[in-house]
Amino acid sequence: MKPRDPSIIFAGRMKNLKYYTVKLSERLRKPLPGLDSQLLMASRKRMRFPFRTAVLSSAKPSGVLILLYPYKEDIYIVLMKRPDYTGVHSGQISLPGGKFEKTDRDLIETAVREAKEEVGIDPSAVNIIGTLTPLYIPPSNYIVTPVVAWSDSRPEFKKEPREVDEIIEVSLSDFLDDKHMQTKRIKLFMGLSADFPCYYIDRNIIWGATAMMLSEFRVLLKELG
Repeated sequence: MKPRDPSIIFAGRMKNLKYYTVKLSERLRKPLPGLDSQLLMASRKRMRFPFRTAVLSSAKPSGVLILLYPYKEDIYIVLMKRPDYTGVHSGQISLPGGKFEKTDRDLIETAVREAKEEVGIDPSAVNIIGTLTPLYIPPSNYIVTPVVAWSDSRPEFKKEPREVDEIIEVSLSDFLDDKHMQTKRIKLFMGLSADFPCYYIDRNIIWGATAMMLSEFRVLLKELG
């Protein structure tokens, strides 16, 4: 079989990426699916938490980045695995991002700055599409705003070893495939364990707040077809 022309592959990837960026930009200006779509990937315990009313006034604002970029013959997003440490988010897979700093103009700048610090994404290559519904995370008392953006090429990733154990790339094809939505028993902080809905992709278990934020993103992508 004759190898496919790389220029044709690249053109196809960019066409798909352009479609998603234009359609997402239009969609994010309308009312979002919101908490109901996030709760699709919440545990039974989290479902009992009064998300609609119990956001503490002391909650720390933060931003995370969902970056779309062309790679291979698909569109990808990047996540990262946290190192093991003594804390509630030890070893978890998350989106690049972190806490709002006083020097940040807004939470979009927070997400982009943290993505540079954690996985080496060049801010000049990031094109903002919009933001999703903020999600309150009770264990750490953060309220997190997901920022959706795109880049016209795959970033040259470089992990910050103190904050990132592994960089994980996930294709939209895998992310949108229903077979990757599963339930897994997960070991928690203090030696406890429980069953959680998750995305199980290439043996990576994406659960908790990250899965909830990505759930709203997934609902939007499904709307776009």
